[in-house]
Amino acid sequence: MDELSPQSRVDEIVAHLRSIASEENRLGMLRYGIKIERALGISHGVQRQIARKIKRNHERAFELWQTGIMEAQFIASVTADPERFSAADARRWAATFDSWDIVDGVSDLFVDTDCWKELIAEFAVDEREFVRRTAFAMMAWSVVHRKKEPETTFLEFLPIIEAHATDGRNFVKKAVNWALRSIGKRSMNLHGPALAVAQKLATSTDRTARWIGKDAVRELSDAKTLERLAARKA
Repeated sequence: MDELSPQSRVDEIVAHLRSIASEENRLGMLRYGIKIERALGISHGVQRQIARKIKRNHERAFELWQTGIMEAQFIASVTADPERFSAADARRWAATFDSWDIVDGVSDLFVDTDCWKELIAEFAVDEREFVRRTAFAMMAWSVVHRKKEPETTFLEFLPIIEAHATDGRNFVKKAVNWALRSIGKRSMNLHGPALAVAQKLATSTDRTARWIGKDAVRELSDAKTLERLAARKA
């Protein structure tokens, strides 16, 4: 990786990615339900090392995205400037999402933009599976990233979670569940309302909502979860 630097061009970065590609890793990704048609089989850890090496370059990030290579796109999301990244940019990128791992990686960037709440509201009602997943992945990431965000923002996400808890598509329901559990673990004040939604969903006549609810109730009622929340409050 010594040959990469902040001055590296897109073709040099792509050549490096291809040189460290692993067919074994690529095929292993299938076990996790990741689409591999556009992947080279490089771990996220190595991708992050490359991103640290080449550093932030907003224009180059868009060129990396255009390559269509999954790993190059993840590196693009890490090296783009969230302050310059617009809602229109996010819509264009989200329209190409075709696998849960690229959604979850890039949602990390989306949450750091000024338009993140607008995007969550918009993507949640979008019928495309991976665009809708983006909304709930963003909710989950925002719990981690948006430390100064008022708790009312996260409370406002709960009705959106409830509204889409009957979406039976695998990659949507798992993200809805992730968002609900994350909100409930952010603080003691949010724990109660999130648990109440989880308990309501757990008794739903809808199979998907019931699974989301029961799984979230299990985690939010866990003694270790409650201990962590109590320690954070103290």
